[in-house]
Amino acid sequence: MCRGPAGGGGGMLVAVLTVLAAVGAALPRPGLLPHGPARGDARLRPGDDESSPGVLLRRALRLYGRAARRLYVGTNGVISTQDFPRETQYVDDDFPTDFPVIAPFLADLDTSGDRGNIYYRQDNSPDVLDQAAGYIQAGFPRTAGSFVPTDAFIATWENVGAYQELSQGAEPSEKLNTFQAVLAYDDKDTYAIFLYPDGGLQFLGTRPKESYNVQLELPARVGFSRGDGDDPKRDGLFHSLASSEEALRHLERESNVGVPGVWVFHVGSVAPLEHVEPGGDGGTVQSPVHHGLGDYGRALYSRNNRASTELPAQRGAEATSPHPDHGPRAPALLGIVPKGLPVSPGQERSRRLHPDEDGGARQRYSANPSSYSSGHHGVGVEEDVHFNPDVFTYSAASKETCAQHHGRCSPHAFCTDYATGVCCHCRATYYGNGRQCLPEGAVHRLNGKVSGSLTVGRASVHFQDVDLHAYIVGSDGRTYTAISGVPQPAARALLPLLPIGGLFAWLFALEEPGAENGFSITGAEFTQSLEVTFYPGEETVHVTQTAEGLGPDNYLNLKTHIQGQVPFLPENVTVHIAPYKELYHYSNSAVTSSAHREYILAAGTANQTLSYRLRQNVTFAGCPHARLPARQRLSVARAFALYDGQEHVLRYALAARVGSAQDDAENPPVNPCHDNTHVCEVTARCQPGVGMEYTCECAAGYRRDGRGCRDVDECAEGLSQCGPFTVCLNVPGSYRCECRSGYRPAEDGQACVPLAPASDPCEDGSHPCAPGDRARCLPRAGGRPACECLPGYTGDGIDCSDVDECAENPCDPAAACYNTPGSFSCRCQPGYEGDGFQCTHTAEGSTQRLTPCQHERLYPRAVPPGPSPVNNGHVPQCDEEGRYRPLQCHGSTGHCWCVDAAGQEIAGTRTVPGSTPPRCGSPEPVRQLTPCEHERLYPRAVPPGPSPVGDGHVPQCDEEGRYRPLQCHGSTGHCWCVDAAGQEIAGTRTVPGSTPPRCGSPEPTERPRTMCERWRQSLMEHYGGSPRRDQYVPQCEAGGAFTPLQCHGDSGYCWCVDESGREIQGTRSEPGSTPPCLPSVAPPSVRPSPRPDVSPPATGTFLLYAQGQQIGYLPLNGTRLQKEAAKTLLSLHGSIVVGIDYDCREKTIYWTDVAGRTISRASLEPGAEPETVINSGLISPEGLAVDHLRRAMFWTDSGLDKIERARLDGSERRVLFDTELVNPRAIAVDPVRGNLYWTDWNREAPKIETSTVNGANRRVLVNKDIGLPNGLTFDPFSKLLCWADAGTKHLECTFPDGMGRRVIQNNLNYPFSIISYANHFYHTDWRRDGVIAIDKETGSFTDEYLPEQRSHLYGITAVYPYCPGARK
Repeated sequence: MCRGPAGGGGGMLVAVLTVLAAVGAALPRPGLLPHGPARGDARLRPGDDESSPGVLLRRALRLYGRAARRLYVGTNGVISTQDFPRETQYVDDDFPTDFPVIAPFLADLDTSGDRGNIYYRQDNSPDVLDQAAGYIQAGFPRTAGSFVPTDAFIATWENVGAYQELSQGAEPSEKLNTFQAVLAYDDKDTYAIFLYPDGGLQFLGTRPKESYNVQLELPARVGFSRGDGDDPKRDGLFHSLASSEEALRHLERESNVGVPGVWVFHVGSVAPLEHVEPGGDGGTVQSPVHHGLGDYGRALYSRNNRASTELPAQRGAEATSPHPDHGPRAPALLGIVPKGLPVSPGQERSRRLHPDEDGGARQRYSANPSSYSSGHHGVGVEEDVHFNPDVFTYSAASKETCAQHHGRCSPHAFCTDYATGVCCHCRATYYGNGRQCLPEGAVHRLNGKVSGSLTVGRASVHFQDVDLHAYIVGSDGRTYTAISGVPQPAARALLPLLPIGGLFAWLFALEEPGAENGFSITGAEFTQSLEVTFYPGEETVHVTQTAEGLGPDNYLNLKTHIQGQVPFLPENVTVHIAPYKELYHYSNSAVTSSAHREYILAAGTANQTLSYRLRQNVTFAGCPHARLPARQRLSVARAFALYDGQEHVLRYALAARVGSAQDDAENPPVNPCHDNTHVCEVTARCQPGVGMEYTCECAAGYRRDGRGCRDVDECAEGLSQCGPFTVCLNVPGSYRCECRSGYRPAEDGQACVPLAPASDPCEDGSHPCAPGDRARCLPRAGGRPACECLPGYTGDGIDCSDVDECAENPCDPAAACYNTPGSFSCRCQPGYEGDGFQCTHTAEGSTQRLTPCQHERLYPRAVPPGPSPVNNGHVPQCDEEGRYRPLQCHGSTGHCWCVDAAGQEIAGTRTVPGSTPPRCGSPEPVRQLTPCEHERLYPRAVPPGPSPVGDGHVPQCDEEGRYRPLQCHGSTGHCWCVDAAGQEIAGTRTVPGSTPPRCGSPEPTERPRTMCERWRQSLMEHYGGSPRRDQYVPQCEAGGAFTPLQCHGDSGYCWCVDESGREIQGTRSEPGSTPPCLPSVAPPSVRPSPRPDVSPPATGTFLLYAQGQQIGYLPLNGTRLQKEAAKTLLSLHGSIVVGIDYDCREKTIYWTDVAGRTISRASLEPGAEPETVINSGLISPEGLAVDHLRRAMFWTDSGLDKIERARLDGSERRVLFDTELVNPRAIAVDPVRGNLYWTDWNREAPKIETSTVNGANRRVLVNKDIGLPNGLTFDPFSKLLCWADAGTKHLECTFPDGMGRRVIQNNLNYPFSIISYANHFYHTDWRRDGVIAIDKETGSFTDEYLPEQRSHLYGITAVYPYCPGARK
């Protein structure tokens, strides 16, 4: 294409302005370049992780100074010069990537199910090149003032959604994003243009695929990455424009060229270009401000003096809008802003487009709109000349403006000035009437009081201010209402009065496209008046419900008054209400509806159908300029009413959606498979056909039998694959293999082997050993036990006789010896004092106490058991001060060896007779006494604390100086088990004469109870062992799994559940029919499941981290990560481990499981198995903290919004806090001072709180300048409380009183959990999928560990070889 000299001058700019003005009329902010099939665009295949074929470019472009001939477009908001790896390798990671990336919005996007389109093409048409040139020249007026591209590549993501894991019956989110990336280039330079139209970014991040029910959302990334370097995880050039929610929100409102939503970058050149250069001469430019028509075309720029391009091995700094300074002005953008575009900094406009009479959409703006900005942005809108003037009138003198009345708007709304007044409109991602706004898709709560005066039959009932609570799941339109304390018989009589809960169904109904629920129209201030007349008795009741606004936690406050007459209902009836539809009519200040509704009274097999007529209206103060629909239809798919007589609670549950009120004839028929009107049997699957046709197909494990399906008995027909010593059990649709009684899964996983010998002589008393007070029985392989005399006795274990220790004169010469069975005692003679082993004269000139060497010279026969430093008969040599001489030689054998200060032989120093004796006393390292050996030499030095030994007990040590697992007292005959520190293990002590405990080897155990069995047992205990017919008890299969079909007592309501017992959405059926439920747990038909044993760690300090279905082990060498020694400590199939902590006293790890909704523990001893300690009353247990001093644990539950505590065995459980919590996550404890700390990452008001461990003195520590405080740790050594924030990207610390706050690191990625050890922090990171080490003093990143198996890491904790502050 040839271009004359005017190509870069004023003539071309006039053409550009014309094009931009035309585009701006259609897309006010900004003008996307033309795209779509009409322009010849190719369309990317719909899907979750798709990529285009390589597009061969007509002319090579340059990226970071390198030429590229092909471009690839990916689903996830990226363009690359090479084909994409699997999305798991990059979609959740931070920059830099390990392949070249141009990312206008890198996130986990999905276009499946016609959710948007992705278009791309290369173009050299004049209109496209001129529009691109205008943006480039505006961004680089000095260096590219005459640049005109010869080619462009355009990729457009239009109305694309975020990836969602949808449950059955759930609807995908209606939040969709639109954005565009343009690469404009010539032979020498390449520029990238990112365009974000107004309202184009309705969501700012996506949930990771492995987040399960942990509420996390990773913000999208916007920027560039060159994708090279020896280690792409650390090296390589990149430029980050936005990777936090705050920065992403600026993309539509701000710019670096002066047009809101347009961002330009210089990304390649034939000249060396090491870094991406952003527009605005290297800085970020705010949206231009205009002042009247005369200044309309002039744009003022502010400079950002901070460098926005990162160097290698540094984190990308967010390019956000700085405050304007007073530097020199850049050239004006002239008329590039489309005509009519409001360009005040940060302003927004109403989300509604008002329809013209011809059906088109229009939105007008005044040339000089009045606006107000102080946290509440204002937009000036030209008044609609067709608007009805009778609704609202103002005088010019009293006209309200946003500047005067912006305070009436919600903090999440913007104010709009109209010719006759003002209105408030909720921002994107919020909904409401502008005065009150709530986050879209969030869970909401409602509190209120109910009063009433009712005549029930002939009885009068009065009640005052009983509690009403409602729980709303905004993402799918479900509402749950509970009214407690209404006296009988009124409570049961109110069961048919579903409209009490129906108000909330209308308020928070799921919105179909183009529809608005009640809260979007009325907000949180309205009055509902309801009149209900029952038939055939014509009893009439009036209900008034008044909403009084939102509370501090966005709780809607409501008062309800009920007055009138209702029919009496006997106690043995239940009420059933079928799904229904209701038409609502709207005006500017009122909503009305009327309906005739039937309900069924069921008592056993007898049913009676009754009805009532209702009339209702809702009045509110609406915006006079709002365009409300004339009418809408509310569709209630499920309605449920229940009275709980035990808790005295009246409950309503509804699932509703609101949509346009089209005639039913316009709605196409639904295939019977989809609306469950088919006639297939429960064991068959409905397969849709053409139109209304369908077929019934037998599910796997079933066989056609005439017109139905019957179960295949795989066991009887020999179709199973169960191995030897197994039992095949047939279950509906499948089969299960179990080991026979007395067998366990073999190591090969294919068969079963005996658990243990049939009998244990040591257990059943058939052994030949001497009585238990003189000997002990030791089990051996093959069934024949060994017998061993206890200390103080001699013999072969079968015959044991007492040793007369006094015959060997063990006592001091000035003491008397007394022999006892199995032991002896020494007493000093009169005139002496001491313990009998050493006696001192009490008179003047008393003798000096003997040293250990002198004592051993006097009593050489008292040889300590174990590896002795001397041979029998050796008399040690002492120096002048009574200490052991370093060189010891045996007088008769001629052997010589070196000893340490305690007389212990130093290994490897012994020489044979006739050879040169060793050189002793040199400063070579000597092995110190172990605690067990030290205690043997000095048995009176009993360690402080709860002693594992009684007075006078000398512990038994093994060959390496460690405590033997079994300890027995020489004189009393008591025996017990000890841990590695010699601490007695509670519950293992046996009395004299009984069989000593088996220590050090776990006994075979029965199959642990499953989740279903634990839940069933818990409910049975709660119901007193005999539940009523209307109470739910889970049904379990023989193997312990949940029965796929679950039913609520005899109510007739049934539903399907998954393997965790959770209800599968959309499967709940009405009485009289049951849903077709198939087993969701694949039977272990091929091999028995292995035990989840602990793989024991080595000694020393190490980290434990949670990674989905396993707990990982990462040892430390000092503070350096020993990555080569990392391994899996514990595999937990089917679990999702989140919180994790360690009990240093019992050497036991504790963890929370959000999949199993449990809290469990496991000892670190070899072969230990997990044990569940909390298995009920949990929904999403996340953070966990162990108090080793009080033997207690604390946890957060973000599903129940609670903080609880219990003993470490799960007993004494109680709730500490269940109010003023929205998203509690991390929790930490200071055992020494008895303080508790936790985080709440409520997006509206995040905070860190503290209290005592008993729940007293609760207070907020930090609530300023925090975003998403995911991780929290208390350092017991520095006494600092520290947290990792995924919102601000900061690692910060403060003292426990909230003082001395300081930032340690300000550029984290996406931390989840953190722990402090020595001079380092270690945190798990969801961007890196690894463990990151940070120096406490410098804040620098020192090391990282990335597990080979890439998946998200959750909790992390440090395991010390001792308890902090109390070294053993």
